[in-house]
Amino acid sequence: MHWDTYRRLSAGLLGPFVALASLAWAEPMPGYTIPLIDLADQTHRQVVVDREPGQYLGHPTTVLLEDSKTMICVYPKGHGRGAVLMKHSKDAGLTWSDRLAVPENWATSKETPTIHRVIDADGTKRLIMFSGLYPIRMAVSEDDGTTWSPLEPIGDYGGIVAMGCVERLAGGDYMALFHDDGRFLRDKGERGAFEVYKVLSKDGGLTWTQPVVIAKHPAAHLCEPGLIRSPDGKQMAVLLRENSRKLNSFVIFSNDEGETWSEPRQVQGALTGDRHIGRYAPDGRLILTFRDTTLDSPTKGDWVGWVGTYEDIVENREGQYRLRLMDNHKGADCAYPGFERLPDGTFVATTYGHWVEGEEPYIVSVRFTIDELDAMADTVQADTVQ
Repeated sequence: MHWDTYRRLSAGLLGPFVALASLAWAEPMPGYTIPLIDLADQTHRQVVVDREPGQYLGHPTTVLLEDSKTMICVYPKGHGRGAVLMKHSKDAGLTWSDRLAVPENWATSKETPTIHRVIDADGTKRLIMFSGLYPIRMAVSEDDGTTWSPLEPIGDYGGIVAMGCVERLAGGDYMALFHDDGRFLRDKGERGAFEVYKVLSKDGGLTWTQPVVIAKHPAAHLCEPGLIRSPDGKQMAVLLRENSRKLNSFVIFSNDEGETWSEPRQVQGALTGDRHIGRYAPDGRLILTFRDTTLDSPTKGDWVGWVGTYEDIVENREGQYRLRLMDNHKGADCAYPGFERLPDGTFVATTYGHWVEGEEPYIVSVRFTIDELDAMADTVQADTVQ
């Protein structure tokens, strides 16, 4: 479907057709009917960030600095835990440095690291990196990643995949989200109900409040929050992994900068996955990247993406089309992605996976533009019509 036609459908400009379609999509589907574009064999889009024979490398996150060229990637030497490694790129992800020197106690990381840019009220820029389980710890850099502090606890609490998203609020404070299943929040607990938490920082990410629950569900196991602001910035949506694997992913919304949240509801199968990360295209469309855990999908377990609009999420629509970014060859062990957009509209998506059958996972970036995706989508739809 051409973008202009899709835009008109999404905006309700094509009359009864879209109204009927919206009714058909009101209930979440286990699969999806939108087109699938496959980038997995387009090796010219792929850049290897790090690879070590016989060594598991996984779960990266990235941050793009204000020069739009310096990109930093952190990741564990192991499956979701192990010594935190760091590399940087000075050309927006086309080439990568050797592994950089980091503080000695980064080797004690117990979980997936996450990295974020924060700016305090005085304009001081920092990079902060979190490492989860108990206690959640954080390292700080005030020279754009050249030097770092050791990992230090941020409080007497723990959690899982801390902090997958960090968002600056309208008043200048920061909100960070994570989840726990009872085992790590206060240490040595028992596995129980999944809950999603927020914490706040009023000093540019240096200190954080005690956690407050923002989402839970009597049947679903909600975790790994991924936050997206509406195009006008007035609403926040948080997409949530569903870890029982019996339901689709969920979403919650806030219209008051995270003070209150809607009840969780299921999204369409097209949006179902783990660890959603979103960026807007130059034309206002939204692109998400995540691990595919859709209940009925030909790319289940692979690294995938979704193209649509923010309104598609709000209105519970399928979106425009899906992507397979790379083919993962071992279960669903892939795709905790970093995701950046460059000034020229190029997207750089970075994650780990079992990209070669029988080998340990390694970290790769895939580069694309929305115009390239649209052209491929038009080709797929033309072939389907024929």
